[in-house]
Formats: sequence, structure tokens, C-alpha cells
Amino acid sequence: MIKPLTGKAKRSVQLATARYNIWEGAVRSSKTVASTFRWMQYVRNGPGGNLAMLGKTERTLKRNVIDPMIDMLGSKRCRYMSGSGELYLFGRRIYTAGANDARAIEKIQGLTLAGAYGDEIATWPEDLWNMLGTRLSVPGAQFFGTCNPAGPVHWLKVLLDQAAMWLDHDGAITRSQDGDPLDMHRFSFTLDDNPHLSPDFIRSLKRQYVGLFFKRYIQGLWVPAEGAIYDMFDTDRHVVTAIPAISRWIGVGIDHGTRNPFHAVLLGLGADRKLHITSDWRWDSARQRRQLSDAEYSREVRHWLGGVPVPRSDRIGVQPERAVVDPSATGFRVQLQQDGLASMLADNSVLPGIRTISTLYSLDLLDIHESCQELIRETLGYSWDDKAAAKGEDVPMKVADHGPDAKRYIGHTTRAAWRGELRERLHLPA
Repeated sequence: MIKPLTGKAKRSVQLATARYNIWEGAVRSSKTVASTFRWMQYVRNGPGGNLAMLGKTERTLKRNVIDPMIDMLGSKRCRYMSGSGELYLFGRRIYTAGANDARAIEKIQGLTLAGAYGDEIATWPEDLWNMLGTRLSVPGAQFFGTCNPAGPVHWLKVLLDQAAMWLDHDGAITRSQDGDPLDMHRFSFTLDDNPHLSPDFIRSLKRQYVGLFFKRYIQGLWVPAEGAIYDMFDTDRHVVTAIPAISRWIGVGIDHGTRNPFHAVLLGLGADRKLHITSDWRWDSARQRRQLSDAEYSREVRHWLGGVPVPRSDRIGVQPERAVVDPSATGFRVQLQQDGLASMLADNSVLPGIRTISTLYSLDLLDIHESCQELIRETLGYSWDDKAAAKGEDVPMKVADHGPDAKRYIGHTTRAAWRGELRERLHLPA
């Protein structure tokens, strides 16, 4: 059922008359719905010529924007051709592309565009944004797009601060006093701007997002990534002396190192419907004064798993469903496969992965056994890189990060396997 636009969403559609129109702010705040509605108006009534839609990837663009349009309009008026990367909306052809692919620039650099739509703009390379601006050369061409906030010195935030008009978080309109502002209208949303969300759902989201993610994804603020990454991690709450019975061994996460430490963590789903890191194994070649080959690492990991005590049982040894391996260690993944341990390369989306682990900690859905001393120590010290933040980048410090990386690999990559099994529903991408 399509619900009518109200409040700030409706107002933003009416005000989206600039060359660049950007909806930014909290998750689930109706900014995508409003921007999509305005984009559909433009496709029907805007100037003739080529059109384009870009997202972080073609997959996320389809999931976030194209699929909801198909649901609203039906496949006759909105038809997506995945093979060619083209969308037909009200009979007009629209080129689609993912912004994280260098080919995206190649795909648009030869086009003269009458209009464009962008999803997750803050994740784009600045070069793509600049190229897109040169392509919008048909008279009356407009751009419509959305993003969640990033750091305060991000290239997009610098542009947003120069917008000719700003509909701010409180719903007030500010018009630039600059003599030559950007022909841009900016619309800032908070979670509370969506009147169609239930109070229970809003409370649930506010509990799940903590620290940096609460400020960005709930309050819609462009704030820096600074200090401890897992500032919600509490040894009294999250480090345990006893593990419940494990109903399912989700897998082992591995941060591969040759000169750097190699760290593996074992993740299980407990009978209490929580996730538990029950054991870990680490090899620091600098301390041991010996580097191991991939074959030796594989042997040692399998030997370690064979000696892990099974909680609430007299049995020893576990067989995890999968090993999730550092994406740079393709050779080691193959070695594990050859040695009989099912393996896959990890999803190394750093910020989404940190958000997944943060959510688990904030809801008390992830514990670490006290025996994992190096993992606990590194989790407490895992911090944002201040120098990277000054450049607008959200990057953890590359110091003592091997355990946290292994934990992020297994926790985030396998979320589709465990999210429906936990005692509390998580609002995370599958």
C-alpha cells in the first residue's frame, strides 16, 4: 500500500527545484521515498534526453530505489533490464551504474544528460560526482539524490554547506547569504521525520544504533569518527566466564597474517539465542620468531578446532559451518578448502561491519569468553584514526586490529545465517 507523502517529505518534494537536490540524514526517515517520488515526476515531465541512475553498486541501487519503484508502479511502467543495466521508466530509458566501479565514470563520460538520480552519494568517489556534473548539460537538467551522513570534512558535506537553500533537521528553511551559493537545495532528515514508522520500531532502532552510528543514522548529523570504536563494549557485560550450550557453530573468522599476527575467532549461536565467541587462536610470528606457511596455518587451525571444549558437554572438538577468511588471503582460503574446511572470503565492508558488531554489543547479543585475552585487549583499544578523520575518511587505526578484524569478518559476513535466530530482531541489511 502506497502511503501519501506528509510533513517534511512532502515539503522537500515541493522545494526540489534546484539544479542539485539532495536528501540527507537518518535511516528510514522517508528521504528515499521523497526523492524517488520527485525523480519519477521529473522523468515524466522533465526535458528530453538521456537519464542516469547511480548507486554505491548496481545491486544496492536496485534494492534501495528501483525495486520500490517497481512495487509502486508495476513492471509495465517500470522495467529493469539487469543484463544491459538499463531501466525503462514511463517509457524513458535510464542508464544505471554502480559508483564503486571505475567503469561508472566511463559509462557516463560520453553522455549528455538531461537528469540523474544518485543513491548513497556519500559513498561515491568525488571524481564521479565531478564527472556527473559536467554531463548534466541539457538545458534545465536536474540531479536528485540521497545519502546518510559521514564525517564533517567529507567532500559532499563541504558542498552541502554551500547550498542556496537548506531545509534543516528542525524543519526550518535557511537561505544562503553567500553572494554566489551553489544551485543546490539540501533537505536534512531525522528518524522522527517519518510519521509512518511505529513508535516500537523507532525505539528499537534507537537502541540498536549507538555512539557514532546513533548521531549519524538516527539524528542525521555529520560528525567525525573519533575515539574508541566499540565504546559500548563493557567487560562486565560482554566478557563471560561460562558459555551456554551451543546450538550451531556459525563459523570461524580469520585475519590472516604472515609477518603480522594471524588471529582466528570461533563464533557460535547459543541456546540462549545470543552469539558467543567461545575460543580463539593466534600466531604472532614476531613473538614466535617463526613464520608459518598457509599449509601450516591450515593444520594449526584445524588442530585448534579439534581441541575446543564444547560448552555444557564433556566433548572436545567442533566443526564450524564455514571459515570466513581475510579477503586478501585467497591462497589460504583455497588451502582450507583442500584440507576439508569449507571457506569463503569475508565481506570487508568496514563501516557496515563495525555497525553490525556495535549493534550486537549494544543489545547484549554478543559475548566473548574470558579465555580470549588478546581479542578482549584489542577490542578495548580499537580506535578511529584521527588523521584519516581529518581527511573525511572513517578508518580504524591499523594497530592491534587483528582480533577485531577477525571478529568483524565472521560476524558481519554471516549475518544472514544468524539474524533470524537471535532473541531480538536486528534491522541490518541481509
